[in-house]
Order: sequence, then structure tokens, then C-alpha cells
Amino acid sequence: MINIVGGSGFIGTRLSQLLQQRQLPFRIIDKRRSDDFPDQTVIADVRVPEQLMQAVDPGATLINLAAEHRDDVRPISLYYDVNVQGAVNLCAAAEAKGVRKLLFTSSVAVYGFAPVGTDESGLIQPFNDYGKSKAQAEEVLRQWQARAPAERSLVIVRPTVVFGERNRGNVYNLLRQVARGRFMMVGAGTNRKSMAYVENVASFLIHTQNLPAGVHVYNYIDKPDFSMNELVSTIDAALGQPGRSRPRLPYAAGLLMGTLLDVVARISGRSFPISAIRVKKFCSDSSYSTAVGQTGFHAPVPLGDALSRTIRHEFVEQHTDRPLFYSE
Repeated sequence: MINIVGGSGFIGTRLSQLLQQRQLPFRIIDKRRSDDFPDQTVIADVRVPEQLMQAVDPGATLINLAAEHRDDVRPISLYYDVNVQGAVNLCAAAEAKGVRKLLFTSSVAVYGFAPVGTDESGLIQPFNDYGKSKAQAEEVLRQWQARAPAERSLVIVRPTVVFGERNRGNVYNLLRQVARGRFMMVGAGTNRKSMAYVENVASFLIHTQNLPAGVHVYNYIDKPDFSMNELVSTIDAALGQPGRSRPRLPYAAGLLMGTLLDVVARISGRSFPISAIRVKKFCSDSSYSTAVGQTGFHAPVPLGDALSRTIRHEFVEQHTDRPLFYSE
């Protein structure tokens, strides 16, 4: 049995679809019922140890997707309550239920503003509370594995930004702005971005279940990396609008705008689509290397096809009856 903790969300729903297609038994453990798989959902909050203890199946393979991940989470302590203490609680349930395989979706955010080409051996130096909490959760899980190193398999997957159909995160916001003709490039646009398609990430999680005892760490990226200029051009081409010209905003001006809106947000309690951290993330290089290929895994959907699928689903076809997933 596979238990998907936090499985009602974006990655968990696609993972559940793939498991169902492959006729692999699974159960979702989440604080809310899955819209797509309500009958396979057990309600439990990772912050409540007693609920997890009852929900986890004996000897199950645990896939931990539960996380607080948005940039604007308040209070800040939620990152640590869910991501870190949730990992502590999950490890306790794993100990009690004889779990020997645990997969954890961490994040490349643990590297902070990493040098281009950072691989799995990169320095852990997160710059925000999300990245810090993910790094701390990784250490909690390593301690669980170290208590029975010859028996337990821990797989830590650090995806870059994950996109796909029905997701309302940063990639969707970019796609929508480009599609509506409202996109303005901030900075030179030469910074490179690693990306990951949700179906490929889910497929890799299934692939790693057969890894032996030990600790296995993988960045997850779908290559090739695009510069922001190349990415926008690719989106334009998929929309049938190649060669569009757009205004540009210098980086300093964009950062100033984000900082001012942060002040307004703190005073008013409102959220804005632009913030200083989002401008920094948009204009930074986030290009990583990965050892995924060494496992024999081949992504089922090439990155260009994944972008085309997402654009077609969101801006060409009609899918108004499907629930959406909101993330960064």
C-alpha cells in the first residue's frame, strides 16, 4: 500500500491518477478530502500526531507531499509547524507502523540563490523560511533513516518550480500574462530557469519506490533550461503569436515596486501579485543539474510538449468544471 500524505494537492492528484492507471493500491492522507479521489482519502493533519498514527497503514510506502509552500504564508511559524513538526510526527507514525520506505518532496529552495548548475551536492543555504523549513525537514527524515540504515530507504526529491494543467502558481501567472498581452519583462531576461512538469515529477516518484535501503537525493528538473527570453518566446509560439515585442522594466525599478507593495501589504493586510521576493526570484538564475538520469528514469513528457499541453488546456480548451490548485 502507498500512502500519499498531502495527496489532495497538485502533485498528489496527478500521482494518484498515475497510480490508478497502473493499478497500484494507494490511500491519500490529507487534512482535506481529495476532489478527484474522495473515496481513497483519510482525513488527518500532519500537525496532529494521533491522526497520523491512525491514518498510516502498517508497512506502507509513505510519500510525503504535505507542505506550506506559498511565499506569503502568515504566521511564519506555519512553515515550521507543517513542514518540520509534520515530518517529526510522520516519522513517529512510520516508526510505529513499521514503514521502511519514505519519499519526501523537498525543494531546490534549500540551496537558496544557488550558482548555475548546482547539483545534489550543493551547499544548503536557504534564504527564506520555506527553504529553511524544508532543509530542517530533510534532516528529521535523515535521522529516521539512520536509526535503521540497513533496512530503511529514504528518497529526497528536490523539484524546481512545478507546473501543469489546473495549477495556479507562478508559471501559470506568467503564461496568463503572456497570453493576455500584459507581460512586461523585468530585467534583461537572460537569467535561466529550470522547470518541472507535474506528470514527470509524479512519474519519477513512482520510479524511485524500488530504490534500495539508504538515502537517495535528487534534484528534479526537466531539461533544457530556458532563459526568460527563450521561455516567453516559446510561450508566444505555442499561442500562435511568435515574435511579439514587449516593454521592459529595469530590475531596480521592479524591485522598488515590489518593496513598496510589501509595505502596503503589511499595513493593509492585502496580498499583491508583485512582491520584492517574487521580483528577486523572477530575475535570478535558477538553473540546476540533476542525477535523475543515473536512475534510468526517462521523463514521459518532453518539456516543450508539457508547456504546449498546459497552454492548450488553460487558454484554448474549456475546462471550467475541474477544481484548481493554488500554489507558488
